[in-house]
Amino acid sequence: MLTLAFPVFAKVVPELESHESFNMKSTIFQLRFYRSVACCVAALPLGLSSGSLLAAQQIIERDTIIDGSNPLVGYQVLGGVKLTGNGATTQQIFLREGGALELNGSSIVAADDGVLMEGGAQAIINGSTIASEDRGVVVGRSSAGGSAAWLSGSSVTGKNGGAAIASTSALHLNGSTLQGTGPGSAGVRMFNGWLEAQGSQVIGAQEGILVNADGTTGQARIDLDGSQVVGQDGAAIVVAGGRQGAAAAKITVSNGSQLSGSNGKLLEVRNQSEAELIVENSHLQGNVWAEEGSSAAVMLDKQATLTGQRENVGKLTIGNQSRWNMVGDASVGDLTLDGGTVQFGQPAAYYRLTLNSLQGSGFFEMDADFSSGQTDFLDITGNASGNHGLLIGSSGAEPQQAGELQVVHTGGGDASFSLVNGPVDLGAFSYELIQRGNDCYLDGSRKIISPGTRSVLALFNTAPTVWYGELTSLRSRMGELRLDDGKAGGWMRTYGNKYDVAASSGVAYKQTQQGFSLGVDAPLPVGDGQWLLGVLAGHSRSDLDLSGGTSGEIDSYYLGLYSTWLDRSSGYYFDGVAKLNRFDNDSKIALSDGTRAKGHYSNNGVGLSAEFGRHVELAQGYFIEPFTQWSAAYIQGKDYHLDNGLQAQGDDVRSVLGKAGATFGRNFQVQDGRVIQPYLRAAYVHEFINNNDVKVNQNRFSNDLSGSRLELGAGLSVAVAERLQMHVDLDHSRGEHVDQPWGVNLGVRYSW
Repeated sequence: MLTLAFPVFAKVVPELESHESFNMKSTIFQLRFYRSVACCVAALPLGLSSGSLLAAQQIIERDTIIDGSNPLVGYQVLGGVKLTGNGATTQQIFLREGGALELNGSSIVAADDGVLMEGGAQAIINGSTIASEDRGVVVGRSSAGGSAAWLSGSSVTGKNGGAAIASTSALHLNGSTLQGTGPGSAGVRMFNGWLEAQGSQVIGAQEGILVNADGTTGQARIDLDGSQVVGQDGAAIVVAGGRQGAAAAKITVSNGSQLSGSNGKLLEVRNQSEAELIVENSHLQGNVWAEEGSSAAVMLDKQATLTGQRENVGKLTIGNQSRWNMVGDASVGDLTLDGGTVQFGQPAAYYRLTLNSLQGSGFFEMDADFSSGQTDFLDITGNASGNHGLLIGSSGAEPQQAGELQVVHTGGGDASFSLVNGPVDLGAFSYELIQRGNDCYLDGSRKIISPGTRSVLALFNTAPTVWYGELTSLRSRMGELRLDDGKAGGWMRTYGNKYDVAASSGVAYKQTQQGFSLGVDAPLPVGDGQWLLGVLAGHSRSDLDLSGGTSGEIDSYYLGLYSTWLDRSSGYYFDGVAKLNRFDNDSKIALSDGTRAKGHYSNNGVGLSAEFGRHVELAQGYFIEPFTQWSAAYIQGKDYHLDNGLQAQGDDVRSVLGKAGATFGRNFQVQDGRVIQPYLRAAYVHEFINNNDVKVNQNRFSNDLSGSRLELGAGLSVAVAERLQMHVDLDHSRGEHVDQPWGVNLGVRYSW
């Protein structure tokens, strides 16, 4: 009788390097023969222990189905035969070359290996449990090649390891757990085989996955999809090699997979081994470490993130919106960016990244502090190529010294660096990047007004236009009074205005205002009923657009008194308003580093407006009204700050506005004595105040809306009933600092 020894895996023990190989046992009935050639077996690569050889097994020579009624024994399945277990409980199952196993809802409780497979064997395990005093599943190989096992919804534990995978063999996990429970054991120990895990866990009492060498060529393949690997007393994955030489592994971590090592290492490479780690659509925290003489390459893709140290990583590729978050100074051999980002830690933690070379196109998120001279620094000792963006953190704090900070050095090449969102916002100003030769500097001498400062200036600058916009048009109210003979009544208006403020005023912005006013008035018992006294109240909101994502809002609430005098015999009139405002101001600033800052303050304002003019009747219902209007407003100054530390001090805002113009119109008499009054208006306007100052971080800026502008308007007043009048008024103006592309107000008045 001829017997053969088939090489499979050695048992996993703490001293892994001393158990590089073991021999596959033959059938149980050849026990005496094995004993007689024990010395020969021990000399073969990949040997078995005597515990596995002595296990009592029932030999399966034909396709067999077992269930819970079968006795608790082990099974040896011969080649070409399939054992099916449905709800069965067994001891060890040994699959010979070409043997097959299918377990459904079954359990294995083994004093040695749970499932032991020779080359060419296959095992399908569904919803089952395996508990072993040795290894849970051994996917071995022989002269027939490798074997393969599929575990779905199953749990495997082994004191000497959850599973072992020989070269050319494969273990596929789906919704399953593999765990090595004994001291020094791995969740999976493998050679140049294939481990595929989907939605599964691999847990080792020491490392999660251990890759050794067995003298064969090729590399181990590990594919993790939505799975977790845990090293409870070591790294998540160790590529260790051993006495048989160096090991090699390609590891793909995808779709939310997690690697966790108790020593903080995701991947450990030693003994002159090689590892390639590919991370896709997963977010990992931990270090990648390669021993001197070993090598590691890391690739981040499909929006993956990796936070931790890289030590002796020869090649790092970051693409497709992926990110490496540094946690300290780091060195990498060759860095390739393909739309990826390197973040130099958190703000105020300044790190140095040293590269042998840089290529591709990507981004570096950095921080710099002019006051202390500290900065993140990118040092490329060799060649640098490609186009790269620097996203340098912004701050509301003011630099304490001028000068420049170096942020990039290269050893040569044609690489170009630019600021991602334009100049960096630091305090009241934004600073530009300059590139001189192989170095890049943040230049303190080249600065422009920062978005935070522009927001501050705009809010302080806007209050006068808010105040004047709320007055709507005095022309409208005068038209109403002429149509109702000065009777007591109440009125309501809604209005909107658009202002474009030029940069020559200090800062450029667009203001859109909308609001409403309510009022009631009655004749005074003096002046033959030609005087009216009224009260008004209202609210307006102004939205500021400073471009680049920076905006502001002003909510204004107001109360006022007004008086009107109209002498119908001479046509002279007077219209006066006193108004008190409460302003709630909010700013939202888009900073150069992509973050946002905001601030809020409230202040008060008061103002007066008086208009004098004369209504002159012409032939055929035409009329003309020359007029002059004088207004003054005072807005309370305020000190406040943005939540990024920017300090703002606004002086009291003053405005004195003079206006002279004329209105030309015609009264059309319609049925029942009703009147329709269209009109046109033109006026020259001048703002006299030019020195409303604002301090931002002790830098003084001047808000200047002084200058002249031309106003044009048109309107229509209609007496639609005896007691009801309506009007619409349109405005447009162009000036030195302020343009009004459009203004509109609609009103209704009811007399009683």
